Formats: sequence, C-alpha cells, structure tokens
Amino acid sequence: MGSSYSVSYVRRADQPGVQGVQPEVEAILAEVDQQMSTWRSDSDIERFNALPAHSCRVMPEPVLQLVRVGEQLFRASEGRYDLTVEPLLNLWGFGPQSRVEHVPSADQLARARLLVGQQHLRIEGQRLCKDAAVQIDFSSIAAGYAVERIGARLQALGIDDYLVQATGELKAVGKKADGSPWRIALEEPRDDQQVAQRVIALNGYGVSTSGDYRNYYLREGHRYSHTLDALTGAPVEHALASVTVIHPSTLMADGLSTVLLILGPERGWDYAEQHDIAAFFVIRDGKRFIIRSNRAFEGLSGD
Repeated sequence: MGSSYSVSYVRRADQPGVQGVQPEVEAILAEVDQQMSTWRSDSDIERFNALPAHSCRVMPEPVLQLVRVGEQLFRASEGRYDLTVEPLLNLWGFGPQSRVEHVPSADQLARARLLVGQQHLRIEGQRLCKDAAVQIDFSSIAAGYAVERIGARLQALGIDDYLVQATGELKAVGKKADGSPWRIALEEPRDDQQVAQRVIALNGYGVSTSGDYRNYYLREGHRYSHTLDALTGAPVEHALASVTVIHPSTLMADGLSTVLLILGPERGWDYAEQHDIAAFFVIRDGKRFIIRSNRAFEGLSGD
C-alpha cells in the first residue's frame, strides 16, 4: 500500500513469537495487495479495471465484499462517496495513473465524469460486472479491511491483546502487558509537523482518521486535497480538516471517516448523529481549529 504497518501484542507462554506471527501478517498484506492494489497491473482489481464496458470477471470474495461495502457507503452519501473515482483522481493528479498535479478544465472534468459511477457495477454470483468502462479504487477501505483480517488472524492464533496499524488505520483489543489500555494519539491536522491533539483509550474498536492535510497541493492560493466529491468531480471545499471515527469494524471506520469528510462539517455531523457514529471533527477557523466530538465518541474514547 506504499506505507507501513505495525503489530504490537502481549505474548503469553503458550502463544507464538514474532517469528511465527510476522509471516502470517505479511501473507495477509500480500494477499490484499494482490487482490486490491491499483498500483500493480497484475492485481485482481486492475485486471477488472482494464476490461471494457459490458464485461464481467470472476473475483475473489474479499473484492466482492469491499464492493458491497462501497455500495453501502455510496448510498449513505447519496453518491458523493464512490469507489469508481479513479479517473477523477488521475485527472486531478492524485491517482495511480496520474503524472502531474493538475487543475482540469471544465471539458476535461466532464469527460472524466462519464467514466465514474458506482451504479454501473453489479455482482452476479462470484462475478463482478460493469456496464460502463469504470475503474474501482479501494484506497478508502482496503487498509481498514487489512487491519480486520490481521486482527482476526491474531485471535485465531490465541492472541487476545493487540494493537494493529496499517497505513494509519488501527484496531486495539484487550490491554497492554501492565493492564493499562491501548492508547491512540490523534494528530492535529497540521502541514508542518506531527502534534498529538487528543489521546484516546480503546478496547475492541477500530479507529480511522481522514483528512485533507497530508495529500494536497496549492494552486494560486487554492488548496486541492485528494478527497473528492464524486457528484461534483472535484476535491471537497469546506472547512472540515479531519474526521476520526471509532467503530467495532476498522473497515467501516475507514469508509465512514471518508464519507463524513466528504459530507463536510454540517452534513457530516448530522449524518454521524443520525446513525450513532462515534465521530471527532476538526474544523478550520482561520489559523485555529474548532473541535467537535459527539456523545458516541466520548463514550468510547475514555478509560
């Protein structure tokens, strides 16, 4: 995934050491990469992406699972979150096929939007089909999925106390060796340095933060981030700098944090409240930040 991972766990006498656990973890990551990476032409999803309109391909069950999750998030966001935005990501300079940071013209944007739309996908048994030449990008949920897979494997090995992180998505279960909770630092959304804004304690939950402060560029004083609204075809333009979501599933935390970031500070907040999503919002206000966390978040983030 072009990033890093880490696994911390409490090892008891009857549990495997690092030499036994690390190959298991890396086998999962290699499988996810082979199935879902848009950065290698031989992955399952890139082979599907290369197909023309009105094509089908038998796909691994995890790929179909993520397409179903994407459909759920697509509907939840009224089409603003969309797994098929890769042509738009490439056009704006953020995708795997992009070469330069680029603010597209209205005509370029209109042409790219013709190749976007999750409604063009369908699942028939084990086959994934498309009725337009759309391309799928799992970058908003694949890491959360990988974390869930790793956690499940650790538990199958008898490991009940662990902290797993992949590309910034995390899950904490149980406690540390001294009996204290796993603690997660939430970063302040700054461009210049890493500063902990809040430290939360977790047990049995995944946590994901989506923000506009790591992958962006500036053109004529305007900030363009890698988070796109599929309905407009353009990077989101609002004051919401980052969203953190706590959820039993790291996969869902990963996707929902992106959905809330796309929806923005008002619509996203309302959606989190209506659906009891534990959310922590950081909103830009000039040179300072305004923090909003809902009751669901506060109920899950303490000791």
